[in-house]
Amino acid sequence: MEKGKGLARRWAVEFVDTMGSSSSLSSTSGISDPLGFSRSSQDQDDANGGRQKKDAEVAWKAQKAWEVAQAPFKNLLMMGFMMWMAGSTVHLFSIGITFSALWQPLSALQSVGKIFEPYKDSKVDTMAPKLLFIALNMAAMGLGVWKLNTLGLLPTHASDWVSSLPPAREIEYAGGGFPFV
Repeated sequence: MEKGKGLARRWAVEFVDTMGSSSSLSSTSGISDPLGFSRSSQDQDDANGGRQKKDAEVAWKAQKAWEVAQAPFKNLLMMGFMMWMAGSTVHLFSIGITFSALWQPLSALQSVGKIFEPYKDSKVDTMAPKLLFIALNMAAMGLGVWKLNTLGLLPTHASDWVSSLPPAREIEYAGGGFPFV
């Protein structure tokens, strides 16, 4: 006797179609699905997987939008340190640093729409990151204007505009190590 002949197989399943075909390629042709297989659960899993993927993409876009919005803070600290190192005397290096501190935020403010374009989505709110980005760049511009003022390059007195007026009086005087009598 051959091996397996005459003995009933324990796990054998007969796939007999009502139309006489024994093919189990698709359930749309009237063939039932194999045991343990359900197309509705697979479609539901695909829908859940797609939804999870979409939610993960929305979370990623929101996170990246906040990272881009917080990036000017690093530049603000670096530019402040560079301005402090440049000193308060008018020379080429301090003027270059100051105008760079004014130009970078100005150009960033002009391109806010382009910067946040990759993160635009119907489910991602980019208004708060944009406002933070604008606020940090305005603070950087304020730092540049403050540096212009400390260099004495801003016209802050009437005598800066009209040549017939006397210049503003100095409020403080500094001297050497010996007191003036």
